[in-house]
Amino acid sequence: MSEIHDRIRKTSLHAKITKVEEVIPLFKNGMNVGWSGFTPAGYPKMVPIALADHVEKNGLQGKLKFNLFIGASVGVETEDRWASLDMIDRRWPYQTGKNIQAGINEGRIRMGDRHLSMFAQDLGYGFYTKDNGGRLDIAIIECSAITENGGLVLTASCGAVPEIVQIADKIIIEINTSIPSFEGLHDIIEPVNPPHRLPFLISRVDDRAGSPYVRIDTDRIVAIVESKHPDNGRSFSEQDDTSKAIADNIIDFFKFEVDNGRLPKNLLPLQSGVGSIANAVIGGLANGPFSGLNVWTEVLQDTMLDFFDSGKLDFASTVSLSFSVDGFKRFYGNWDKYSSKVMMRPLSVANHPEPIRRLGCIAMNTPVEFDIYAHANSTLVGGTRMINGIGGSGDFLRNAYLSIMHTPSARPTKTDPTGITCVVPHVPHVDHTEHDLDVLVTEQGLADLRGLDPKSRARLIIDKCAHPDYKPLLQEYLDMATKECLARKAGHEPQLLDRVFKMQVNLAKNGTMKIDNWEI
Repeated sequence: MSEIHDRIRKTSLHAKITKVEEVIPLFKNGMNVGWSGFTPAGYPKMVPIALADHVEKNGLQGKLKFNLFIGASVGVETEDRWASLDMIDRRWPYQTGKNIQAGINEGRIRMGDRHLSMFAQDLGYGFYTKDNGGRLDIAIIECSAITENGGLVLTASCGAVPEIVQIADKIIIEINTSIPSFEGLHDIIEPVNPPHRLPFLISRVDDRAGSPYVRIDTDRIVAIVESKHPDNGRSFSEQDDTSKAIADNIIDFFKFEVDNGRLPKNLLPLQSGVGSIANAVIGGLANGPFSGLNVWTEVLQDTMLDFFDSGKLDFASTVSLSFSVDGFKRFYGNWDKYSSKVMMRPLSVANHPEPIRRLGCIAMNTPVEFDIYAHANSTLVGGTRMINGIGGSGDFLRNAYLSIMHTPSARPTKTDPTGITCVVPHVPHVDHTEHDLDVLVTEQGLADLRGLDPKSRARLIIDKCAHPDYKPLLQEYLDMATKECLARKAGHEPQLLDRVFKMQVNLAKNGTMKIDNWEI
């Protein structure tokens, strides 16, 4: 018996095993399609790649297009290639890749952005497919096994799979035999619609509240395809001096909070985003004074394995294992060591306000920029150009015990090494409001905003976070705005609407946000 037969323990499903080319005719133009996956982990590869090959070979670019719903971004060899072949009409709720971003910003792909926990829930409610009776036409789900009862054992992520399979008319399973079975690593709570939903019985990071399997109606499985494609992996983001300085500021703040009794000695469950700053923070904690730590987050990167190896991290709950290729090899090579300390949950649970607030998570995420009053922009450069999406940052930042955003104080342009200030008078797009953020950090310093009125926040943010090249300009703006607005008895949160975006306008015209003056 072959390995794929061994992985499918419900033997009646063996009759559904087929070659990938035989599923191509199931796909019609305009269909609503859902995939498993969250970051380059746990996503289907065989069927999406075969469909892309089919479109390319037969000149069907723009003639076989789909509405694509996935938990978040996935591997570029799938969704980004689809975008390059004009195979995506609508895409929710988050994406990564040059081609798909170009398609969105050129108006060829209609993307919607949504807090990830809300996306998973609302997808299950049928909000995104109202014109199709609230249904998906086809779901493609990567699994590592199927149980005797037909339960799906997912792979390196959970994403929005429970919601996707509930509303999919047809389900295609990819059994990935190139990786171990992940049986036991998932905690799946079946989605239930209001009004009689039960609370999630989670009061510890390592609590199991559901089942290791995704239950489905196996009659809706139309094909099972064997996959030997490993996850593409997310390249490792190396830390630099700036990210290390930011991490040091955050760890010093944690020490101060512990000393003052506002955090326990083993802190509280940590949520950390992706990228060089997140890696630096986790690296700093792995070498820091805190032990007995827990993580409740969306993504585990390679540095989380270092964190486990340090003996400081006890357990991690996540949506996805977003390792590099080498990180996956390390995880699989030390399976018993790491797998016993990890649990994967769907978006609708991991990002739900209820456990985030109950556990008292410390949320740390990187924006594009923030302003002097602590509004933050995570998604749209210049207020109009989509990068990836809000992801789960808003789910965590609004509900966390401590909400921290960290960014370099300035970024380079082609002509100016500090041509972009990440601290601005007002962000051109607001993803996270001033009501949701507690602490802002750059390599310059840390601003603890708790309990401060807007003008006090502004003075502290400029003083602690702004780059020296921009600090005088920002202070001058705040002084002007305060004087004029207070004179008009409109000075709670002073802004001058005729010049608040002057820095951004100058960047577009001259390649730098360094303006000569604030005159109109």
